[in-house]
Amino acid sequence: MSSTEPVIIIGAGMAGLACATWLHRAGRPVLVLDASDAVGGRVRTDITPDGFRLDRGFQILLTNYPEARRMFDYGALKLKSFRSGAVIQLPDGQETTLENPLHAPLMAFAALASPIGTVKDKLLLGKLVAQLAGRPPEQLLAQPSISTLEFLRQYGWSEQIIDCFFRPFFGGVYLDRELSTASNFFEFVFQQFMQGSAAVPTLGIQQLPEQLAGRLPAGTIRLNTPVAAVTEGGRRVHLADGETLAAAAVVVATDGPAAARLLGAGMPALPTLAARPTTCTYFATVGPAPSHGRNILHLNALPGALAHNVSFPAESGATVAPAGQGLVSVSTHGEHGLSEEELTARLRTELVAWFGPMAHMWRHLRTYRIEQALPVYAPGQPVQQELRLSDTLFRCGDWVSYPSLNAALGTGRQVAEMLLA
Repeated sequence: MSSTEPVIIIGAGMAGLACATWLHRAGRPVLVLDASDAVGGRVRTDITPDGFRLDRGFQILLTNYPEARRMFDYGALKLKSFRSGAVIQLPDGQETTLENPLHAPLMAFAALASPIGTVKDKLLLGKLVAQLAGRPPEQLLAQPSISTLEFLRQYGWSEQIIDCFFRPFFGGVYLDRELSTASNFFEFVFQQFMQGSAAVPTLGIQQLPEQLAGRLPAGTIRLNTPVAAVTEGGRRVHLADGETLAAAAVVVATDGPAAARLLGAGMPALPTLAARPTTCTYFATVGPAPSHGRNILHLNALPGALAHNVSFPAESGATVAPAGQGLVSVSTHGEHGLSEEELTARLRTELVAWFGPMAHMWRHLRTYRIEQALPVYAPGQPVQQELRLSDTLFRCGDWVSYPSLNAALGTGRQVAEMLLA
């Protein structure tokens, strides 16, 4: 690392930007290349001609994430928090609200009377909160794992609370309503929701990568610059336009499939490069949204539903909708096999049944289909793959760890530390 050539980071997503930030802080020259037209990777926000700010998929920042607290200036982001808890539509069509008792202690008594689960189920929730309090997140992630569903059943929860709360809530976190995701990640995420807030920057989720990019010198990031290959063990980067760049080292911070294409035989075998897809459909409302200012996530426990969770981003106070209008974000997880028109029509029918006739008037804005939304994290999978491939070739991102913004930021920091060492 005595070379004056820069460390070249391929990918201006959260992992690549975190790595670049730590290297720049230490005075190392760095160059970030990305094929897209803006920083962020999957963490992007689009602005429509009529002034809506649409995140590409329902995304939140868990403010207690250790790596996020290291990296971001929360005050500058002007974070807007969701109310802690959820409104759940039950299989019988009724609605109930489940509050986070750590954030709203007086609501704990109401939770005991909630039709979601038994009294034993709710006592077990309190037991898990107490068990996780004070435990280091790294310790939770290092535990041996089984599937989340198996963990919940072994812990003693009834099928009712699994189907009415855990499946819609954590199924939304994982994009996996079968709850096949590893249980050590469940305990980590449960702790983060209990001890922090779910928030969004006031101008949309892309403010996160833009804050990191704004700390780098002008010219550090080259957008619209696709990379064709990495050669000489990370000392040469070949661009799609024919240009070749010399590097002190290369960090591959793309998603898993793109990294496999770039590295080829130079990348060690991974347990999986599978990812879970999701679809996010946005509607505009005239006047206030129908959740009556409660600013809380709405979960759907109805089996077979396509509207898995619904949020009203403008109710958090985020500046994401023009004056006098509201914004509705509807998430559909997994494969559904429907065209955009078919999905929109089916969702509208479900939303009318859920929120009333006013949903007929909601104007469809945009539909995002995100194929590589979250990497699969299966039971028994290592909490982190090898980040150093050679002395001059590294990789980072949540695809080599667990599916989380925290993992993306953390692996980027770790690679920077290896390079600086």
